[in-house]
Formats: sequence, structure tokens, C-alpha cells
Amino acid sequence: MTHPLQLNTEWEDGNKRVVIVGGGFAGAAIARHLERALDDGWDIFLLSKSNVITYNPLLPEVVGASLLPGHAVAPLRHILRRTRTRMVVVNRIDLANRYVEYERPSRDRIRYDHLVLAAGLTARMDLIPGMAEHGVPLKTLGDALYLRNRVIGQLEEATLCYDDDRRDHLTNFVVAGGGFSGVEAAGEIQDLLNDATRLFKRVEQGSCRVHIVHSRDRLLPEVSEPLGRYAQKLMAERGIVVHLNARVASVDAGGATLTSGERIQADTIVNTIGTTPHRFIAELPLADAEGKVPVDGTLAVPGHEGIWALGDCAVVPNAATGERSPTTAQFAVQQADVLARNIVCSIRGEPLKDFSYIARGQLAAIGHRKAVAEVFGLRVSGLMAWFLWRAFYLSRIPTLARKVRLFLEWNWALLFSKDVALLDFSRTETNRDSV
Repeated sequence: MTHPLQLNTEWEDGNKRVVIVGGGFAGAAIARHLERALDDGWDIFLLSKSNVITYNPLLPEVVGASLLPGHAVAPLRHILRRTRTRMVVVNRIDLANRYVEYERPSRDRIRYDHLVLAAGLTARMDLIPGMAEHGVPLKTLGDALYLRNRVIGQLEEATLCYDDDRRDHLTNFVVAGGGFSGVEAAGEIQDLLNDATRLFKRVEQGSCRVHIVHSRDRLLPEVSEPLGRYAQKLMAERGIVVHLNARVASVDAGGATLTSGERIQADTIVNTIGTTPHRFIAELPLADAEGKVPVDGTLAVPGHEGIWALGDCAVVPNAATGERSPTTAQFAVQQADVLARNIVCSIRGEPLKDFSYIARGQLAAIGHRKAVAEVFGLRVSGLMAWFLWRAFYLSRIPTLARKVRLFLEWNWALLFSKDVALLDFSRTETNRDSV
């Protein structure tokens, strides 16, 4: 059924509007800043496909059953009090008439005085032939839950299999990409396999293999070489097979073929490489060839008054380095602080500030209660880095209640084995003919 396009007349009280597109780190952070900075004459709207903010670095822990799914997300309505959150799918932005068109599920649109593009990026699965059909992305909580169930489901199926080759195939896993997401996912899958195989009597731990395929000469290119080498050594000692200077050429139902011709037999291929802009961003006349939105140092879109962009969907110059800002949550949150101030300054007619930020460091968990970290130039690895990693992300979780819940869950998980329940989210099938 086609619904007529409406004009959102909600709260037409003469107030002006800031409309934020995207409910990730960048969108939620700028909404929080604007709630404190704007007076009552302004309404703040946040349009997001989901009503939660997802803490992507925690998704691998959901995959590895180290964390309950609800701890990797936080409801936007718990974080934002004044902002009017709308769980919708944005279809189009009309720059000439200054409105955003969306579905909820009926088609609607909302006008804006200031528009903030903070939509982030989405997983791209078409870079490798066959990956879209046979690969598993790791971008959302749904992806993490699916992959968790997949690992446990493979172990369950392997216990019913009397063909040794087929059983090995079921318990082989390939992770494409050796950056933060790939290393963290591989480490958690290996931890889950090591812990769970004790409960699956016909599955031997030695028959379970996790492979990382990475195009560079070391893992974790985001950190220094010694830490990347440390991560590689530790993961290899734990049985993870690391393929360096290698790329996945194609994927099919039987596994992955590398560009070298090597064949990895596996039933599960995890894709952590490749992102792409959302269609409604890429189709804007202000987007560049990559589908992202270039902005000036103040995070304003040149030539389009009242339109701003930040985070992964934007190309943001960093005055501190003279280079393009990395697409990480750390930079997105800092950009939100500067942009909120600049929006208020533009309303008041005051000078704007350029974005300038030096990264404080990088952290990555590599499984088995180990991590690597670079903080203010200091390199830390092992258990100490793992505690530092957890402390950092605990500090990023909003509200005291959620911090306490996560802290208790993490400590509880240290004392007991992983949960191997296969979580079924399908509804009960009804039979009208049954008694």
C-alpha cells in the first residue's frame, strides 16, 4: 500500500528546528550537546533507523558470548531527554525546499532550519564475489547475534556429523580483515570455541580453526608495529591461523579462495572489510565521488547554509594534523562537540571554530583476556591493556545504571563458562487446524 507524502506539522509552534540524521556516536553526541546549548525557541529532532546507539567495539563480545546483547546498545531515549527521537528510514533530502523525507512506515517529511548529517556508513558486501550471498557482516547487533548463533549452531551440527571432513568444515571459520573489527571478532570466536567444545563431546578443540585473512604484512595497522606483531604472535599461539599479505578473491558455500589460489574450507566467512555511504547521502549533489560529504574546518558544507556533516559519512579536515580525520568514534565524538558550538555560534552570528584534535590512543581486545593499547604514546599489552580497554568502554557507556549493569556482567562472566544457548528469535508458527 502506498501512503501519501505528508508534511510533518508536529509542534508547529513557531520554533526553529535542528534535524539530525543518524543515531550513532556522532548523532547522539551532538544532540546531547545541543540540548544544553540551544534555548527553548529551538526543537531538536533525531532521525534514526534504530532507537538505540550501538557500541560497535562491544559487538565481538556479543559474538563470543562474553556479553549479553543488551549491554552493547543503549536506548537513545535514555540518553536524550529534550531531543525528539524518530525511528524512521530516511529516503531523500530536499536541499532546495529544506526538508527530509522518510518512512515510519508511512511516508512523511520534516522541515529543517539546520541539518546535521551524521548517518555513518553501512557494510559493503559486494567487494568480494560471493560475499553478499555467503558471508556474514559484523556491523549491527543483529549481525553479532546471528554470528553468535552461527558458531554455536555449527558446533551442534558437528556433533551430528559422522563425516570427519564435513565436521572439520563446519568448525572452520574465516575472518576477512585484520583490523580492529577482524582481530576482535576472531579472538572472541576462538574463545567461544575453546570454552564450548568441552560441552560438545564429539567435537575436538583441535579440529576447530579460525583464520584471519589480512592484506597487509601485520595485523592491526591502526597501532604501532610492535603491538601488531604482539597481537599476531599471541593469536597464533592460541591456534588462530593468520594469513598475511593475502586477500580473499571469492567466497562460495564451501569456503574462501585467496588471490594466491589457496583454498580455505570453511562454512562461515565473516566480513569486516568494506563500508559504503547510505544511498540518500551518496545521491546528494554535495556528496563527493566516494559518496561522502566534504566539509570545511568548521564542519559546515560549503555553499549550503545551515547544513553540516560529521562522523564517518563526512570528509572532515583536522587542523591539528592538516590531514583528513580518521573515521573512528573517538573523532566523531570530538567533532560533535565542535559542531554543536559552531551551530550555536552561527545562530548568534559569532565566529566559528575549526576542528582540531590529536588522538589520545587506540585500543583493541585480542581475546583470552588480552589486549593492545597505545595511550598518549605509551604502549601497553596483555592483561593490563585488557583492563584498560574495558575501563575505557565502560566510561563511554551512558547513564550510571547501564555502567553498573555492564560492570556486573563483565565480572560475572569472569567466574563462569560461556553461555552456549542458541537464541531463537523466530515467532511460534500457528496452525489454525490444531486443537
